[in-house]
Amino acid sequence: MHSFAADYVSGWNVTGRTSAACGEPTGMRRKLVVVPSALLALSAAVAPAAASGASHTGHPARPPAYTKTTLDFHVTVPNETPDGIGTQTCLIVGDLYKPASASPAHPVPAVLTTNGFGGSKNDQTSLAIVLAKRGYGVLSYSGLGFGGSGCKISLDDPSYDGKAGSQLISFLGNLGWIKKDGPDDPRVGMIGGSYGGGIQFAVAKVDPRLDTIIPIITWNDLRYSLMPNNLTEPGQVSDVAGDTDVVGAQKLEWDLLLFADGLVDGLTGVRADITRDDGCVDYLIDVCPFAAEGLANAVFTGGVLRFLGHASVGTFVNHIRIPTLLMQGEADSLFNLREAATTYRELKAQGTPVKMIWQSWGHSVATPQPGEWTQGPGMAGTYEGQRVLAWFAHYLKGEDVSTGPQFAYYRDYVPFHGKGPDTVQYATSSHFPVGTMQTFYASAGGALVTKRSKVTGGSAEYANLAGPTPLSYSEVSGLQGTALPDASTPPSDTPGTFVGWSTAPLSHDVDVAGIPAATLHVQTPVSLDATAATELQMFVKVYDVAPSGALTLVRRLVAPVRVADDDAPVHVLLPGIVHRFAKGDRIELVVAATDTAYRNADLVQPALVSWSKPAPVTLRLPVVAN
Repeated sequence: MHSFAADYVSGWNVTGRTSAACGEPTGMRRKLVVVPSALLALSAAVAPAAASGASHTGHPARPPAYTKTTLDFHVTVPNETPDGIGTQTCLIVGDLYKPASASPAHPVPAVLTTNGFGGSKNDQTSLAIVLAKRGYGVLSYSGLGFGGSGCKISLDDPSYDGKAGSQLISFLGNLGWIKKDGPDDPRVGMIGGSYGGGIQFAVAKVDPRLDTIIPIITWNDLRYSLMPNNLTEPGQVSDVAGDTDVVGAQKLEWDLLLFADGLVDGLTGVRADITRDDGCVDYLIDVCPFAAEGLANAVFTGGVLRFLGHASVGTFVNHIRIPTLLMQGEADSLFNLREAATTYRELKAQGTPVKMIWQSWGHSVATPQPGEWTQGPGMAGTYEGQRVLAWFAHYLKGEDVSTGPQFAYYRDYVPFHGKGPDTVQYATSSHFPVGTMQTFYASAGGALVTKRSKVTGGSAEYANLAGPTPLSYSEVSGLQGTALPDASTPPSDTPGTFVGWSTAPLSHDVDVAGIPAATLHVQTPVSLDATAATELQMFVKVYDVAPSGALTLVRRLVAPVRVADDDAPVHVLLPGIVHRFAKGDRIELVVAATDTAYRNADLVQPALVSWSKPAPVTLRLPVVAN
C-alpha cells in the first residue's frame, strides 16, 4: 500500500490510506496522523473501496473515474476585525476529487469551489463530479461559518475568507498530481454562485496564483446590494454604490433573511466551533450592527458601510487581473444585473480579460429554463454549461477553444423547443452595452410621449400616506413561500401614493436589454437635512401594461432612491432588464412612495413631481433591434 502523502500531499509526513470511488461515496471519517510542512493541518475521510475485478454481471468492472476524499483543514486568519491584531485558527471541511488520469507524470489543473450563503460543500458535489470526470482536480469546501467549517461569517471579506481560500490554494500547490506554473503555484480556477461567487474576488485580491474565475449571481458592492440608492450623477452608468455617504433604502426582506440564516447556521453548527456563538452569533462583530442599525434607523452608519465595502470587489477591483466570466441573473432582486454590469465595466476599463452572460435565473427565480444550466451530468448539454467548460478548457488546460461571445443575454420572449443547449433564446454581442437609448417624456394627463416638443407641462402630488406601512407591492423574494402576498400576487400601487405616466399603445414590439435611466424633478415640504432617516425616499419602476390593464413589473424590480437635495434634478439608474414590450401594450413609468420589500420612511413625506419642456421628466430605455 502506498502512502497517502505520495498520492496527495507531496512533502507532507502523513500516514493512512484513501480509496477509489466512482460516485458519491459514503464511509466512516478516519483521523490521520499529520505533521504539516506547509500552512495547513488536515485529516481525511476514507471512502469505501470501489469494486474491482468482475462485476455482478460477469463483465470487468469499469475503472473509477475519480477518487473523493474528505479533508479537514486548519487555516489561519486574523482575529475578529479585518486586519485585526493577532490570529485565530479555523477548521475548514472539504472534499478533494482526484481524476483517475491524474498522476505526477500526468498532472491536471485544479478547480476550487465553495457554497452559497447558508450552504455547504455538498451543494457543489454534482459540479465537482462533472469537472473531475473531465480531468480537473477539484477541492470543494464549506466556507467559514457554514457546513461544518469553523469560525464566523465574514461576508467573504478578503482578510478572512480570502486568506482562507489562499491557504487552500497552497494545499493544492503541494499535491504532486496538480499541474504547476511554478513551485507551490498550481494551475487553478474558481467557480461558484452568490456567496460562492463573492469569495472568488476575495481570493483573487490576496493571491496572485489564482488563474481564472467564474463568479455567478454575486455582488459588486454590498452597500448597494443591501441598502441600494439608485441616485446617480448625470451621465453615470456604472458605479452601483453611487455616493455611499447617501445610503438608500434597506432591502428589508432580503437583509433579514440573510441575517437570520446566518444565526441559524451558527446555532446548528456550534459543534464545529463553539466560539462561533460568542458575542455576535456566527458573524464577525462588525456585521451585527448591519441588522440592528437598519431596523432602528433605516440607514447604515459609517462602520457598517466600511465593513460592507471592505468585502466588496468594487473597492478592490484593481487587484482583479485574471480572466473573469461573469454570469448574472435577470430574475434577481438581491444582486441585480447592475452589479455584474459594473464589475464588467471596471474590469474591462483596466484591461482585465472579461466576458458576461445575463441568464434567466437568479435569487428571485432560482430554476434555470430548459437548456440553460445544470451543474450535474447534463451540464455539457446546456448553453451556460458549455460556456463554463470552454472557459476552463481554455484558461486552465490551455486548449485552443473559443470562450464564446463578449456578451450574451437571455430573452424570455423568444420561443425555444426545450431540447439541447439554449442558444436560440440567447442574443449575443461583441460588446456591452447593447442597443440605443430611446427617451420618453412625461406630459400632462399621465402621458409618456416620444418627443420633447409634445410635452405639456404639469405636476402631480403623492405621499406615503401610512408612513412606513408599504402601500405598493412589488415582491417578497427573500420570504417567498413563507409570507403573503407571494409571487402569484400581481404588483400594485395604492392611489395617492404614486404618480405615473404611460405611452399610447405601442405600434410595434419594443425590445429592451440593458440598464434604464430616469430623470425626475421632485420637491417636498419635509426637511431633508436633519438626519439621513428623514431624507425623501421614492421607488422608481417600469411597468408593461397589457391591453386588459394587467400590470407586469419586469422581473419584479424597483429602484429605491433616497434624496438629500430636492433643489436638483434626481437622476436614477434602474436595475437592468431584458424585456419585450409587445405591440399593443403600454410602457409606464411610476414613482411610488413605498415598497413592500424595503424599509420605508417613518415620517409621512408629501412630494410634488413637476415637468416641463425645459425641465422634463424622462425615461430612457436601451432598445435593441427586433
